[in-house]
Amino acid sequence: MTTTSAGGTGSVATLTPRQTVQAMSGLMMGLFVAILAGTVVSTALPRIISDLQASQSSYTWVVTVELLAMTATVPLWGKLADLYNNKLLVQLSLGFFVVGSLVAGFAPNIEVLLGSRVLQGLGGGGLTALVQIVMAAIIPPRELGRYSGIFGAVFASATVGGPLLGGFLVDSPLGWRACFLIGVPFVLVAIFLLQRTLHLPTVRRDVRIDWWGAFFITAGVSTLLVWVSLAGKNYEWVSGWSFVLVLVGLLSLLAAVLIERRHPEPIIPMDLFRNRTVTLAIVASTLVGVAMFGGSVFLAQYFQIAQGYSPTAAGLMGLPMIIGMMGASTVAGALITKYGKWKIYLVVGSILLPIGLALFGTIEAHTSKYMLWSFMLVLGIGIGLVMQNLVLAAQNDVPARELGAATSAVSFFRSMGGTIGVSVLGAILANRVIEELGGSGGGGGGAVPNLAELPPAARVAVENAYGVATAELFMLSVPVAVLALIAVVFIKEKPLLTTTATERLATEETDKLDT
Repeated sequence: MTTTSAGGTGSVATLTPRQTVQAMSGLMMGLFVAILAGTVVSTALPRIISDLQASQSSYTWVVTVELLAMTATVPLWGKLADLYNNKLLVQLSLGFFVVGSLVAGFAPNIEVLLGSRVLQGLGGGGLTALVQIVMAAIIPPRELGRYSGIFGAVFASATVGGPLLGGFLVDSPLGWRACFLIGVPFVLVAIFLLQRTLHLPTVRRDVRIDWWGAFFITAGVSTLLVWVSLAGKNYEWVSGWSFVLVLVGLLSLLAAVLIERRHPEPIIPMDLFRNRTVTLAIVASTLVGVAMFGGSVFLAQYFQIAQGYSPTAAGLMGLPMIIGMMGASTVAGALITKYGKWKIYLVVGSILLPIGLALFGTIEAHTSKYMLWSFMLVLGIGIGLVMQNLVLAAQNDVPARELGAATSAVSFFRSMGGTIGVSVLGAILANRVIEELGGSGGGGGGAVPNLAELPPAARVAVENAYGVATAELFMLSVPVAVLALIAVVFIKEKPLLTTTATERLATEETDKLDT
């Protein structure tokens, strides 16, 4: 049985434009700070790794462990959103983020820092799914384009603006620990704003959560991601450990599929994959995730090590990508709302992605900053046009009762693509740098080198090594982006709905009772 109530009534209230903006303010503030937490460390990582005496492998893991926790939990958050009060779930996600940020800000060693990133990842997983679900609940798809543009702009500015803020904080007297602590008061304000402004009907279903399905999905995904993160560094790609981890991961996912097919409320409904739009959006999101996360993570290191910029200057170098992503997302969102057409923006963005990646595949240690800015602008526009519109396409083509699962599925696979991309590309980067330096690693033991401590000849060698290795990463990403373009081309454009998910859900439940 399902009951829907809003303040004790069975009606579905439509928010006024002012109420919608007020509710969105809390959502966007929470989202911005949470996404910022994942990217603000990119320019700070060289200093963090040096201060905590960690290695290049740890450099990648500080990013990967948060992405892994976020990725593995997105489907569960999405399913909970279909069953319980979304406002409470959003606030719970923000709570995980606050605790993780406080622990990270006072971490005495790399192990504690990695643990805190897991907590931040749990909160990030909730927000990745829930913010878009809540938006769809209060805004019709036809109007969602405008607000999705705002969402994309916030996501883009936090994703690429994080390195700028991180660089500034690292170079300031506050130091790198402020990168984790500065967002805490803003998240607390977001929790308060959501309590005051976000009013949603409470949906309660008398069903059991598919905990076993959630367990095996999380176990399978986590095991495979751990495998790709460690392979090539801790053991060979073809080795006993690889065999065991892949086998455990695949068996866990097989068990999850068998459970999901039989459970009345699966975490990821299998019938979602019968929907052509959702399936293609998932494929494209997975592939786009590799380009989006890989670019933002490793460019900051390239600017500092290969080009010798300070953390603050490295952050400023990312501004063209921010401008491209924000501009493309905002303008496309407004045009989608005005004209109701969305596929053209997906196609154009998907064409620009491989072009931008290929341009970055030509860089070297001393590539002109003006060329780098133009490359970032192209890549930023491509990401801005694609990322949010894939979610919009999926949300527009599923029943309201599966909105949470569909939204979280697209976000889940995008995050998984990003996690795999960062892990695999990070391993390739580390190995290529060592090869370029003749097996020395530039810093001994695989540590990230401190250019200030190197003699001139060694410094030039390290700069060139990171320039060559970074270019290779982007060139390897080009075929992935081309596959994303192919998936997007086959998505069929359908007219955008004009009712909110909350209104559609009420209609669906009424129709079910009538039959």
